[in-house]
Amino acid sequence: RLSASSHTRTDPHVKEYGRAVLAWLEAAGRTVVNGAGVYELEVSKVRQHRELETRGFDVPRTVAVFGGNGLVDAAAGFTPPFITKHNQGGKGLGVRRFDSHAEFADAVGEFAPGGENAPIDGVMLIQEYVQPAEPFVTRAEFIGGEFHYAVRVDVSGGSFELCPADACEVPDAAPQFQLREGITAETPLVVRLGALLSELDVQLAGVEFIETADGRQVVYDINTNTNYNADVEAGESAAGRLPAARRIAQFLTSRRVPVLTQADA
Repeated sequence: RLSASSHTRTDPHVKEYGRAVLAWLEAAGRTVVNGAGVYELEVSKVRQHRELETRGFDVPRTVAVFGGNGLVDAAAGFTPPFITKHNQGGKGLGVRRFDSHAEFADAVGEFAPGGENAPIDGVMLIQEYVQPAEPFVTRAEFIGGEFHYAVRVDVSGGSFELCPADACEVPDAAPQFQLREGITAETPLVVRLGALLSELDVQLAGVEFIETADGRQVVYDINTNTNYNADVEAGESAAGRLPAARRIAQFLTSRRVPVLTQADA
């Protein structure tokens, strides 16, 4: 399973198995969508940050800490609140908000090697907390390198687990994901993100950003193993538009990639 959080669900070495399979497929000349290079982007928030920052995107100030010894010193350079996150993470792995340095010092053992919240690769991030102007973030989806739609993700509950898949839904909760129609293929930030993904040869991705009260558009996550919210997809179908899953099937067919059905799986 090729995702940044797959080690939490199966064998902790599962990413290494995935790397080997991708290398084998590419060496055999097979068509691979979001191949080995893209996968390395998926599993490194440090790399994502550098790719974005070096191209002039506004990104959260971030420090990477290797091992646990430098965590407190690294956090001292941030004005609270600040957040932590795993370098290899999805579904909010390691993401915590700290409102004081004392609070972080009390919890730091959790993130050190052997701690209950230690990162799988030993790399922990300390990051500026970016306050949205309104309690939502935006996830822009790209298919075949082209913008598909943007989703507004409600963060009013304070959660950092922003997974749109059915398996992540909380029963009886208010919808967390809604189509954001004001974001289009012509939106300047979307145009820039599309160019970035093209340069990195990323065919499928969901890119998350925050709009702040002082006018910043802060890009903080590139999900190259993206998935889609069922309610948003149903709304697209009801409106007579092509849902993301159908568009992906069309894209893969155009690339001559066999498309597995549920029966095949």
